[in-house]
Amino acid sequence: MSEEINNRKYRAEVIKSLIAQLHEGKTVDEVKSQFEEAFDGVSADEISKAEQSLIEEGMPIEEVQRLCDVHASVFKGSIADIHMPSSLSEVPGHPINTLKRENRAIERLIRTIRDQVALATQDGRDDAVSESLQKLMQIDQHYLKKENLYFPFMEQYGITAPPKVMWGVDDEIRAQLKAVVAKLNDSKVSDMIDEIDAVLEKITEMIFKEENIMLPMLLEHLNTQDWKQIADDTDELGYCLISNVPAWSPSTDDDADSTDFADTLASTPSATGLVHLATGVFKVEELERVLDTLPIDITFVDRDDTVKYFSQSKERIFPRTKSIIGRKVSNCHPPASVHIVEGIVSDFKSGKKDHEDFWIKMGERFVFIRYFAVRSDQGEYLGTLEVTQNIKPIQDITGEKRLVSDS
Repeated sequence: MSEEINNRKYRAEVIKSLIAQLHEGKTVDEVKSQFEEAFDGVSADEISKAEQSLIEEGMPIEEVQRLCDVHASVFKGSIADIHMPSSLSEVPGHPINTLKRENRAIERLIRTIRDQVALATQDGRDDAVSESLQKLMQIDQHYLKKENLYFPFMEQYGITAPPKVMWGVDDEIRAQLKAVVAKLNDSKVSDMIDEIDAVLEKITEMIFKEENIMLPMLLEHLNTQDWKQIADDTDELGYCLISNVPAWSPSTDDDADSTDFADTLASTPSATGLVHLATGVFKVEELERVLDTLPIDITFVDRDDTVKYFSQSKERIFPRTKSIIGRKVSNCHPPASVHIVEGIVSDFKSGKKDHEDFWIKMGERFVFIRYFAVRSDQGEYLGTLEVTQNIKPIQDITGEKRLVSDS
């Protein structure tokens, strides 16, 4: 046992050393040669722990993220071959089956785009390439599911570095793909071959990471009820390039020994009785429906930076699933904006600020995002409330409309 532990420590140090050497500017070939000399194979879990150690020792997430594609190419041929149990990956509607179906659809579309690019360079017909790249932008829904359903469970089981690094790369892919699509409006495919190839290759690398690094970690840690929670929440975020995804539920035997968060809440005395407030009384169902009827999205994060509640209005702006309940708020945002969120919360806790506002354009919508410090009567910080609203309809209001007409 001690020899095995020592070997794992040694291998972890080797991996960390190789990633650090890449960071310092060594070539992929130089590092790959050292890697192959050091060991025959490496597990996804060891790569994860090496990345996590680097981050804990002070290497910025952005640096690990910048190296992600490089060290993925180094490790690609050496990651231990971990096969998905056929009982899960082949079950229609199971989250693993859905993720892999989407990945196969993405790969088919990438092959189509590559063929279309080759033809466009010969006959100058760029429309097909542009349309296919527009279609590929559905990949945003694939990444949303990963970031809002899979990552929360990884964090619950102590796997924190891979989600942060992967989310950062997801955002890079989104930005690259959006830029390529926009540039094609004014440029020819023949002038953009390298840019198109770069984003397609990055997407292909991410598929490998999802199936050979992320999924083995999830299979090692998630239980049946975890998978059920992911399956239940998947529909809300939509699908990428596939349809006809059936509902999945575990067998009665598998489901008997576990309950999800919603079931736990529903069994509590307060959920079956009344909620007494300073200015009135609600039945639980009434309160829930009132909050969901408000023309705004509400998310509450408690004093320990843990997500405790979100409303479910009909016109939700940002995706929310039950998987985020209990998640640290810093893990709910892309790495590029985490420092902004942490700064806001820090200012609220210190009393420096009581609110902060942002506004962004999202297609036809003009989204107003407001953060408020929630305090007790004594001024004690209780948490942060995020309120999001599409204010475009309000901006469009002109004249007057009175409750009682003069006529």
